Amino acid sequence: MRTSARGRKVSAIAAQEPRLNDEITARECRLIGFDGAQLGIYTVAQAQRVADDQNLDLVEIAPNAEPPVCRIMDYGKFKYDQAIKAKQARKNQSKIETKEMKFRPKIDVGDYTTKKKHVLRFLDAGNKVKITIMFRGREMAHPEQGLSILERLADDLKDVAVVENQPKMEGRNMHMLIAPLPGAAKKKKETNKKAEGKDE
Repeated sequence: MRTSARGRKVSAIAAQEPRLNDEITARECRLIGFDGAQLGIYTVAQAQRVADDQNLDLVEIAPNAEPPVCRIMDYGKFKYDQAIKAKQARKNQSKIETKEMKFRPKIDVGDYTTKKKHVLRFLDAGNKVKITIMFRGREMAHPEQGLSILERLADDLKDVAVVENQPKMEGRNMHMLIAPLPGAAKKKKETNKKAEGKDE
């Protein structure tokens, strides 16, 4: 399963891809298991051995964190699944706007629920939504808190949205892009039509 850095062409597109396996240059990382469990701080060599034992890839998902966050996954399958879902999400969509919703790493349940409703409203309107986690000061030392919010949101919205861009650290912010599933929007329209028919 392991992907080597050798033989890869360097391009603008490749530069946006996360580092895998031998490409990871950090000495240690905060490791997340295949099942999403927080495994703690490992040297990259130890983390690579854990990934190799499971015949999976070690993927650096938050390179700017201290230490960087790496996840064990089947990267080839993950990329394929994401490409299929993104293609389905783009199909038959008219002009799409990208909205943004900002979260803090230590958001409380009430704020999370309110913001999730706004995100749902944007998705229902056919818009993509850029989810941003804003880190301040010492929060930068715990990027996994932001990542867990993004993963929770993606899981809460899995019936109506697809993750187009996986969580990525940029400076002090972590971003994820989600898009509405075309089937979900169509189903909603049909439900609305039935409701209007009953009102008449």
